[in-house]
Amino acid sequence: MTNGLPQPDARRSLGAWGERLAADHLEAAGYRIVTQGWRCRLGELDIIATHGATLVLVEVRTRRGTARGSAEESITPAKARRLALLALAYLNAREQAGDGWAGPYRIDVVAITLDASGYVQTLNHIESAIGE
Repeated sequence: MTNGLPQPDARRSLGAWGERLAADHLEAAGYRIVTQGWRCRLGELDIIATHGATLVLVEVRTRRGTARGSAEESITPAKARRLALLALAYLNAREQAGDGWAGPYRIDVVAITLDASGYVQTLNHIESAIGE
């Protein structure tokens, strides 16, 4: 599956490239991107979006092939716990800024796997992938 974006050419840029692709995919599916790369002392949330009345915190995982496991499999229990803590930290930061979120939220994963040529083989958007 081609995606209209340039192929990633350096390992260190793979994550940023995957995040751009994921954001494009989400926007095409009707999501509104609020921000990308939100950071705090606990780590980073790749994409924060809204979908209808739901706040969606998105972790993007991009892999070249599956030799070291799939992109989906790279979400370990420890990573899932960290994402849940990051979600709470983001909600708390919004509350402290006077912009609290009163609606529902969820944590999604967008898993992207590239083939040997660097083209998108799969893009899997998993809604509610991480329990809050």
